[in-house]
Amino acid sequence: MKLAPLVQVVAELTTAEISRYSRHLLLPEVGFDGQRRLKSSRVLVIGAGGLGSPVLLYLAAAGVGTLGIVEFDVVEESNLQRQIIHGMSDIGISKAVSAKASISEINPHVEVNVHHLRLEADNALAIVEEYDLIVDGTDNFATRYLINDACMLTGKPYVWGSIFRFEGQASVFWEQAPGGVGLNYRDLYPEPPPPEEAPSCAEGGVFGIVCASIGAIMATEVIKLITGIGETLLGRLAIYDALDMSFRFVPLRRDTHRRPIAVLEDYRAFCGLKADHVHEHQEVATINASKLKRWLDSGFDFELIDVREAVEWAIVRIPSARHIPKNRVISRTVFTQLDRTKPIVLHCKSGARSRKVLLTLQKKGFTNLINFDGGILAWIREIDPTLPVY
Repeated sequence: MKLAPLVQVVAELTTAEISRYSRHLLLPEVGFDGQRRLKSSRVLVIGAGGLGSPVLLYLAAAGVGTLGIVEFDVVEESNLQRQIIHGMSDIGISKAVSAKASISEINPHVEVNVHHLRLEADNALAIVEEYDLIVDGTDNFATRYLINDACMLTGKPYVWGSIFRFEGQASVFWEQAPGGVGLNYRDLYPEPPPPEEAPSCAEGGVFGIVCASIGAIMATEVIKLITGIGETLLGRLAIYDALDMSFRFVPLRRDTHRRPIAVLEDYRAFCGLKADHVHEHQEVATINASKLKRWLDSGFDFELIDVREAVEWAIVRIPSARHIPKNRVISRTVFTQLDRTKPIVLHCKSGARSRKVLLTLQKKGFTNLINFDGGILAWIREIDPTLPVY
């Protein structure tokens, strides 16, 4: 959909900037006015991970005047397969700080505002209000609905993207778009999917370069919105399949039954995560890595069950563990065959999924259940550092 430029021409270009952006200036559609709009713009990117990385790099290179980064996480080695704004020397430091340093290397003319925090209902409006448009590079439904509603309440457009395995999606949402053509994220997803149907990249995996493909689309949409060139994705959903190298574009329509948004709410509860939050401090029996190692070495009679997915099991496993994926272990055909007379230790990657399995099995009458606190990551860290981390 064709839209008028979002940002007014305010800033002037210096001689150095004219040289830097000359390839933009030679494009009649962009020209001096378009580049000055970019310099005058303020863009907030939420997340400096797989999608945020290419978006931030390309917006910085394009000459966006002010970039805000909302990010609370630190760089891990497993991020580097796709989060190209970070490097080996950044491992263990704030992703926001790492991203700012990379942006400064690319374009010292860009002002970077670091918001080293988790976006929540009590801070979202104040942060979003400072910027012209928002880019959503997050990876969970609760935060996406939060961003959507904050943008609706502040009148801001936002560019959204999502990736999983070999596929990606992207679109533009702007409830207050001129001409009454506005749409928002709730028109695409009126209700969130059940939590068990929305696995993260850490569980399901992601083909790293898909982040670049979708991130480039998102950055392109930001520049088009700022400068008013081309046809935006407002009203369309772009769907990309890397294996088929195919794009599909699906028209989006306003959901006539959606409710108005007056205030920000509890988005974890809205996305069906409240139950986990309520029980997250519920007492369960746990075992740490050193004690588990003693049990295994002593020949103590217990069962160690790994509830991760098959691809995770193939990457790394604990000796003597029995592999039963989460969805199978809680099925009647499997749990009725488990020996209830001896301790059952459940484990996953970090302890969260196995804890959920434990609580589910408790409801089915199991009493001798123990959760391996820290999961296989704790085993690698404390017992066998030669094993691969993923």
